[in-house]
Amino acid sequence: MTQKQRLIYSVIISLVVLAIMLGLSWMQKGGMIGEKPFQYIAIGVAVVVVVLNGIMRRKVKP
Repeated sequence: MTQKQRLIYSVIISLVVLAIMLGLSWMQKGGMIGEKPFQYIAIGVAVVVVVLNGIMRRKVKP
């Protein structure tokens, strides 16, 4: 994986996270989910993103 590929994947991941968080926020405002599930899902998304970033960082060739 090159630096350019990593940058592209990072942008895609950040857009997906933004969409997930906006969707969760919309669901919470609509009363579909409560505060605790919102927090747990948000923390889970953050952990997945950190793990993906670490994996991509290791795969970049100098």
